[in-house]
Amino acid sequence: MMNKRGKNILSGERFGLTLTRLCHQIIEHYPKFDNLCLIGIQESGVRFGERIRSILSTLVDKQEIPFGKLDITFFRDDFRRRDEPISAKPTEIDFLIEGKTVLLVDDVLYSGRTIHAAMTALQQFGRPDKIELMVLVDRRFNRHFPIEADYVGITVDALDQAYVRVDWKEEEGKDRIMFYATERK
Repeated sequence: MMNKRGKNILSGERFGLTLTRLCHQIIEHYPKFDNLCLIGIQESGVRFGERIRSILSTLVDKQEIPFGKLDITFFRDDFRRRDEPISAKPTEIDFLIEGKTVLLVDDVLYSGRTIHAAMTALQQFGRPDKIELMVLVDRRFNRHFPIEADYVGITVDALDQAYVRVDWKEEEGKDRIMFYATERK
């Protein structure tokens, strides 16, 4: 249950422009996608990664980027501390990451624990040449690990008890980023 009185901090055309800007940054750094792959962290990072991949395909003709889905459930340092049962999502990486640049994609960067777990999980698939991170929202404060995103949609300064949620039109009917002053329960 969440506090219903959230503040919409990004939606509509600005949401779309933010995604397109992130895609142009990727193209700027990687004009050819020869050695690049996208991996979305289950679940929200997958939705974000699929959207980025779709926009990139419209911007750059005839260049495919390998896309994978990574579940980090059992790589998290807190998975045994949860009161409710956990359910893992499928990991789907049907290409080698050995020697590639992996663009790890997630919706919100908060404490860094999810990204840390994702980097640990990636080791099961080889040794990438480089790992970069793309997030839609960087919460900046309250990092538990020294992790910083290479590509950021927006930055939000929020205290620990606040909560940021990304809604995707495929699931919620509209694209938006919501800010709640109280934490998710």
